Amino acid sequence: MNPNTEFKTSASDFFSSLQDKICRGLEAIDGQTTFRQDLWQREGGGGGRTRVLEEGGVFEKAGVNFSVVHGELPEILAKQMATQLHAKLGKENVGVEAGRGFFATGVSLVLHPHNPYVPTVHANFRYFEQGELRWFGGGADITPYYGFHEDVSHFHRTLKAACDKHNASFYPKYKKWCDEYFYIKHRQQMRGAGGIFFDYLTENLEQTFAFVRDAGEAFLPAYLPIVERRKDLLYGERERDFQLIRRGRYVEFNLVYDRGTTFGLQTNGRTESILMSLPTLAKWVYDYQPEPNSPEAEAWEFYQPQNWA
Repeated sequence: MNPNTEFKTSASDFFSSLQDKICRGLEAIDGQTTFRQDLWQREGGGGGRTRVLEEGGVFEKAGVNFSVVHGELPEILAKQMATQLHAKLGKENVGVEAGRGFFATGVSLVLHPHNPYVPTVHANFRYFEQGELRWFGGGADITPYYGFHEDVSHFHRTLKAACDKHNASFYPKYKKWCDEYFYIKHRQQMRGAGGIFFDYLTENLEQTFAFVRDAGEAFLPAYLPIVERRKDLLYGERERDFQLIRRGRYVEFNLVYDRGTTFGLQTNGRTESILMSLPTLAKWVYDYQPEPNSPEAEAWEFYQPQNWA
């Protein structure tokens, strides 16, 4: 078997099974409803499996996607990706090596809870080929609405443990990358409280794949204990209102900066699956400023890089 073909198969098989595992865990903790599944085909090659849970006991909207797609990249996007690869790999001929043919497989999820004391969370793990180049990318990050330090610390420590199994340098490097990536430039504000983010990991692919598997398996242990701890806390209109304002910031990042959203839309991906990351409800208040010395003001200061682990 062609090594590339074997790698495509093993990566897609893992991401498919990870989607199943995560969905089972989320359905168990939600306790009220289950995921709706849509199977879809992509015009140009490949397809996927979108699962969405709405109006559950815990989650207002939860989406978990799995996809395997292939074909040719639009010329502009191929050049953009070649430029990014060049910056990461430092090879003069990377644009020639990259080309327009691509293969991508991965799992991605965004979870928006009802309760403002339960954080929104995002994760994505993927394998990509562009021409002769192959790499892994992904990560997970948390967006709390109110600042429970112990929750964010647990999330980061769990991801750090997965990183440390492979290399002690991974967590600090990928945490910094996450802090820099999930930054809303026009607001000069972090999207949330970070996590880990990595992309264009091209070296030692077998070892990298082992790391990606452990990072993916760490998602549920990183997040579910937080959900269990906060899902039954009482809240009122004030907390809900603040949650919707913060969700507005989340939407702004996803539509303006997120590379996954851009890639999906520019490669004729399934729009409903791409935009499943957006919450059912969000809010924009003109020149919003939290009331001084309020829990919301404290939360506003929470969204900055910190030594969580």
